Amino acid sequence: MAPVYAQTAIQGFGSTGSGFSTSTSGGGTAASPAATTSGSGRSNTGDTSGAADATGQTGQTGQTGQTGQTGNTNGAPSAQGNRLDNSARSLDRSGNARSLDGARRGEDSDAQSRVAKNPGSKQPGGREERPQRPPSQFQQFVQQATGKLLPLYGSELFNAPEVTFVPDASSPAPADYVLGPGDEVRLQVWGGVDYDGSLTIDRNGQVTIPRAGTVNLAGVRVRDVESALRSQLGRTFANFELNANLGRLRTIQVYVVGQAQRPGTYTLSSLSTLVNALFASGGPNANGSMRRIELKRGGRHVTTLDLYNFIGSGDKSGDTALQPGDVIVIPPVGPQVAITGALDQAAIYELKDKATTLNDVLALSGGVPTLATPRKALLERVDPSQTPARQVQDIALDGQGLRQPLRDGDIVTLLPISPAFANAVTLQGNVAAPLRYRWFPGMKLRDLIPEREALITSDYFQRKNLLVQSVETNDAGSTRGAGGALTNRVRTMVDQINWDYAVIERLDRDQLRTQIVPFNLGRLLQGDETQNLPLQQGDVVTVLSQKDLQLPALRQTRLVRLEGEVAAAGLYEIQPGETLRQLIERVGGLTPQAYVFGTALDREAVRKKQQENLEQLIRRLESQQQSQILYQVANHPTTDSASQAIILQQQQALGRSQIEALRKMRSDGRIALELDPRQQTVAALPDLPLEDGDHIVVPSTPGFVSAVGAVNNENVFIYRPSRTVAEVAQSAGLREEADRDQMFVLRADGSIITRRDSRGGFFGGGFDSLALMPGDTLVVPEKLDRETTRNFVARQLKDWTQILSQFGLGVAAIKVIKDL
Repeated sequence: MAPVYAQTAIQGFGSTGSGFSTSTSGGGTAASPAATTSGSGRSNTGDTSGAADATGQTGQTGQTGQTGQTGNTNGAPSAQGNRLDNSARSLDRSGNARSLDGARRGEDSDAQSRVAKNPGSKQPGGREERPQRPPSQFQQFVQQATGKLLPLYGSELFNAPEVTFVPDASSPAPADYVLGPGDEVRLQVWGGVDYDGSLTIDRNGQVTIPRAGTVNLAGVRVRDVESALRSQLGRTFANFELNANLGRLRTIQVYVVGQAQRPGTYTLSSLSTLVNALFASGGPNANGSMRRIELKRGGRHVTTLDLYNFIGSGDKSGDTALQPGDVIVIPPVGPQVAITGALDQAAIYELKDKATTLNDVLALSGGVPTLATPRKALLERVDPSQTPARQVQDIALDGQGLRQPLRDGDIVTLLPISPAFANAVTLQGNVAAPLRYRWFPGMKLRDLIPEREALITSDYFQRKNLLVQSVETNDAGSTRGAGGALTNRVRTMVDQINWDYAVIERLDRDQLRTQIVPFNLGRLLQGDETQNLPLQQGDVVTVLSQKDLQLPALRQTRLVRLEGEVAAAGLYEIQPGETLRQLIERVGGLTPQAYVFGTALDREAVRKKQQENLEQLIRRLESQQQSQILYQVANHPTTDSASQAIILQQQQALGRSQIEALRKMRSDGRIALELDPRQQTVAALPDLPLEDGDHIVVPSTPGFVSAVGAVNNENVFIYRPSRTVAEVAQSAGLREEADRDQMFVLRADGSIITRRDSRGGFFGGGFDSLALMPGDTLVVPEKLDRETTRNFVARQLKDWTQILSQFGLGVAAIKVIKDL
């Protein structure tokens, strides 16, 4: 069953035939034949009401509605004439008509909407949202052929629900605006007679001026209103001046029929044009024409509007002011074609006539796109006389091809231009300007890379410029922080180039594969013509850096940081195979305060390995702890399960905290140099080859030794020559739980001396008589035979010396483990 668009109570005409009224409400639905709509208006002498059934037929009337009668009428004019009650309607700021009687009842009427309107969905704010346009058959056909659902050209203009394009009722009416019943004229007269009032044109097209009679203003243009009023007043009065302007404007009713998005009857402002009515109705639907929209008035053709002219160029020559009772007809869409491919406005276009060419359609989207190849486009055409009916043709976007007439159902695909460059070579990698460069016959590598400056990247200068932005200035005016990141800055300021290997990537057009042509970049820039290879168009030249391929040690930039008691502390680039002793001698040797035995050498590779060992230990401890808890649960009696559960929870929490403390420890990567404590010269240093990133610190001679662990006085003690382990242990005071057999010395050079390492044997007195050196630390572990909850980790580690040597932990780590 076709939808019923006009469920409205259209009231009968009065005997004068001068007007009609309508009333609507949302009470009826098209689903029920008995559903009716009703509404109320307000006339000069009485109320109007009426109803129509779902077919839109005129409902029965209670009164005859003859002119001059009072009481209940059915939209007929009253005895006082066909005059619009001024209090019945007013235009609000948005241009919508509001029923004042309805406002008193708390009911607002949107006069811009249709009198007959299908129930629509509402947005959260109460705003009606535009329904989604279902695709047409041709849109679906194009989607099956191209895989894309193309929009209808111009349809997006009607998709915004918040845009209604309502005329501004507060703006002045145009000079050629024609007055009609319902318009209000504000008249001011002064001089021989005084008058100030508002006159509303009644249904007979007249206004009544006190003591001057009636004036017919219907059909008079705005520019002629003052002349008409002056002529009438001049018959009665003399020596006066007047001013007339429009006040409140009337509303008009028009009809939108045919292939509209929401066909029906619309109440609009009298300033509305054909385009305004189209926006109010949502425009043509997917099957409606945008190029042949007709306006009919009194059964006669007034104008035809081509929306393509309005959308494409803003041409409103076909747009006409509306009059009451106008009918807007949107016919079915005409022939259609689809344009897709290499253009921005791929869409479905309606042809105006059979002579429409490809150039005419492309002009709607801006002409032939630059990014579409002019040599070839694809035209898919439907020819019912052929079997099968669909064919593909090749056309060129030249003069002849653009004059190709298009037919209904054509699909034109514009092909993109090739991304290939006809005369270009590409330079990329560690270069100043990675770009495409013009190729010319006879071009060689040195034409592309003429000098070394072409290999300095722009990042280098940007990093240099940022240096002054990151330096802070103190109150004295000096800068600080410039050398804080010297090592990292030297490494990253400029990328080290691979001078021995660069490469040309070339397309083998015979076998369609990429060829690799290597060359020596250093020799090229030194003038070696054997490396100045000829280039071909399309070649890609890549300059590699140390980040791309690992260079030989001789070619690498290797930096070490030397600090402390040396003649010239600083950041140095080391030579291949250079040792610690050779570096210190190269920079001028040691200072008199240098403590060679305490020299510390930290290496990143060692630190990573030590940290891996520590993490493996932590994982093993976690597994052992979990196994111990499960064993206790399985072998504990069930007589006191509640207290046992509490104990287990406490042990689990304690174990987690112990392991978390271990997890926070970080290895320092220190290498134990195992120096002779009696030698304090550069010759005592080992011939250890240095590596990139090494950090060397030669401290000054400390004046103390220290004791940590199970001692009463965990402190530092003044160093005295020949001070032994036994003396320091006595000064520190061993606690009852101290394990004397497990004591060891962490020496200043990073090595460890245990009791079993001393000459006196495991139980002898050699360890106790060991002379301590400045900076040495005596470590006194606790006995492990006491069952305490805090020595779980210590029971698992068992050998403290293994911890320090294998994991690279110092005295600070010993204190952390002791407190677990």
